[in-house]
Parts: sequence; C-alpha cells; structure tokens
Amino acid sequence: MAQNYYQKEIETMPIEEMRKLQSEKLVKQVKHVYENVPYYKNLMDEKGVKPEDIKGIDDLRKLPFLTKADLRDAYPYGLLAKPLNDCVRIQSTSGTTGRRVVAFYTQKDIDLWEDCCARAIVAAGGTNKDVCQVAYGYGLFTGGAGLNGGSHKVGCLTLPMSSGNTERQIQFMTDLNATILCCTPSYAAYIGETLKEQGYKPEDIPLKAGIFGAEPWTEEMRRGIEEVLGIKAYDIYGLTETTGPGVSFECSEQTGMHVNEDHFYAEIIDPDTGEVLPEGSKGELVFTSLDKEAFPLLRYRTRDICVLSRKKCSCGRTLIKMAKPMGRTDDMLIIRGVNVFPSQIETVLLNEGYQPNYQIVVDRVKNTDTFEVDVEMTPKKFTDKVADIIKMEKELSAAMKAMLGINPAVHLVAPKSITRSEGKAVRVIDKRKLV
Repeated sequence: MAQNYYQKEIETMPIEEMRKLQSEKLVKQVKHVYENVPYYKNLMDEKGVKPEDIKGIDDLRKLPFLTKADLRDAYPYGLLAKPLNDCVRIQSTSGTTGRRVVAFYTQKDIDLWEDCCARAIVAAGGTNKDVCQVAYGYGLFTGGAGLNGGSHKVGCLTLPMSSGNTERQIQFMTDLNATILCCTPSYAAYIGETLKEQGYKPEDIPLKAGIFGAEPWTEEMRRGIEEVLGIKAYDIYGLTETTGPGVSFECSEQTGMHVNEDHFYAEIIDPDTGEVLPEGSKGELVFTSLDKEAFPLLRYRTRDICVLSRKKCSCGRTLIKMAKPMGRTDDMLIIRGVNVFPSQIETVLLNEGYQPNYQIVVDRVKNTDTFEVDVEMTPKKFTDKVADIIKMEKELSAAMKAMLGINPAVHLVAPKSITRSEGKAVRVIDKRKLV
C-alpha cells in the first residue's frame, strides 16, 4: 500500500537526525524563553538552571515543569514570549476557576500548526482532490481553526461548517460529496445515526475518512462510527496550551498517534515524583514546544496518562507514538469536547449563594454525553413550590453555561440528600465506559 506524507523528510526522519534537530531547537527555545518570559526565568533561577546548561535534548529534564496553575497565575500575558504586535491570533479554552487558558500565536506559529494538521489529513488519505468537512467548533476553540488551516494546506475543498445544525451538515456532505469529516467522535456518531434514520446506507455516503478528537472515545465507538458512516476513523490529539489539534495524529495502522516531534517533545513522568520514565512506561504526558514563538511552554504537564512507543510502524513514519490517553492525574472531565472541572461548578454555586454540596453525573446515551448536576438547596433557599424550583434550576444552569461554555441539566435536591461517604460527598459519577 502506497503511503502518503505531507512532509515526508520530517515524518520519516531517522531518529538520530530527529534528536539532533530537537536539540538545536531546544537550545534556541530555552534562550528565547529565558530572555523574554520573566515568569519562566524566575522558575529557572529558582531551580539554578541557566540557558547555557541546556546543550541538547538530554538536558531537558534539568528544566522546571509548567502546570495549569502556572497558566492561571500568569494569565493573561505572563507567559507571552513575543511583543503583542507580533501576535496575530489567540485561541482559548476554559480554565479551572473561570480564568481561561489564552494561547497566543504569531503567523509562523499558525503556519506550523496548520502543517501539523495537514500531516494528519494526509495520513488519513487526504489529497487536494478531497472535500474536507470541518464540523469542529469555530471561534476560540482550537478544533475548527486547526483543521480548517490544515485542509487549506493540503489543498482540499474546505467546508467550514462548525458544529451543530445536523440537517445542514448532511445536506452539504451529500450535495458537495464530502470525503473527509473532522469533528468530535460523539458528533460523528450522531451524524451517522441521523443519516441512518433518514434511510442512508454507508455506501450512499461519500465520506471515506474521519478525523476525530477533543474528547475520549473507545475502540467500540470507533468501530460503530466506521460501520455507520462507511469510513476509516482516525484519532487526533492536541491541547490549546501547546497549539491545538495536530500535536499528534493517527495513521492507517490505528495503533496510537504519531507525535509531531519536530515541534513537540514528549516525555512520560511519574506524576508523583516528576521523574522521567523509560519508553513503554505508563505515566503523565509532558510536552515541550520546540519552536512556538508567542506562547512556548517548556515541560508542560498535560495531566493525561499514557504510554510512548518507538515500535516500528507499518506506515513508515518514524515519529514516536503516544497511546490514547488512559485517564487523568487531575479531576478534569471532558464532556462533549469541553474541559469541565468540579472547581468551576463550586465557583458558580458559591457565587449564586449555594453551598458546594453537589454531584456531577455524566453518561453517554446514543453516543452523546449527558451532563447533569444535582445541587442541594440551602435551608434559606429551600422551597416545595415547583415553579420556584424550576426557576432556580434554570438560573443555575445558565450561570454554569456562562462559566463552562456547556449547558448542564441542573436538579435542585433537598438539603443533605446527596449521599456522603465518611462525611464527603462523591463529587463525580462518570458512567461512560471510556476505556
């Protein structure tokens, strides 16, 4: 089977050459960050590390980590490494307590990001003869922007649909013969079910491939999507902090995602000690942006648990592979592609005059995540009038949507009715089978 590459020289580069390239980029990047980001300079100074101590990729472990807490403390400009007038865009995701993660991009940053997404599209069989339907959200969310740019780089006819309006999605897909679909896996499954209900068979649908990410999904879900849409479904990974989708991508082998390691250096660490673990070990994934100009994070702790492998791949790519994330080291939930932290729910409840006595219940029904929050009424707010309860539930739901960007179904319950174990309520019940 002939293999397609967007940038073959990089994607099939011998490991020794890649390490040399990574080392050269890292030395420059550390100097750039030390000289332009006082926040990170202070972290390095505290650790007693100077730029001249970093002579290559093997010295990376001398550098301090960055975490979500650092992004929150440095918000909005504290980790910016370029003057604002050199930046042409921001992208953003929700933060843990209402402070968003804001990532800055120079034009060069956007070009490199789009190259990474183009590699993913070509790995899924995309060429300039394809019609690429991008049904990730556009706007501050990185999904739409990244795959849109990658599709342009490949030369596909790009349908910038954004998410939602499924009837219109299907109309454009069938009328314009879309061959590649990019969206969350749950939305792909929903489109597939809707097509089936409308009487379409897989052979009637023009799609040949799908690039799905932004939320966890299982192998069973992959097979279901492939069956209902008649396609091959590829995984893609990324996070706003490093750039967006395209940090890694799946090839035809579908046994993990190749990391674009000329731009992002991946490490696996012990989440408790911070010690770097050998290849094949399960631990927390850490990324260093090797050539991002405006928002270059060094040793950023993703909180995703996974495994890295250099096992030879049948696609011919030599880029290291990461497994699907197997969980988190923090309490973040990903619901319909949106990052949700229990601490955000607590912030809303306290702002609205409630005590933080609540329970989040997440499930997956017909391949779509359901999101419910049970909240105990305070004695002061307690009422048995149904109309008053419905009004308060709607107000709380709206406040949570303003914080999270996603609308939960809120249920107000009587004081002390949420079961407590050893005095503590179980905050999250996730009924989805994601592993």
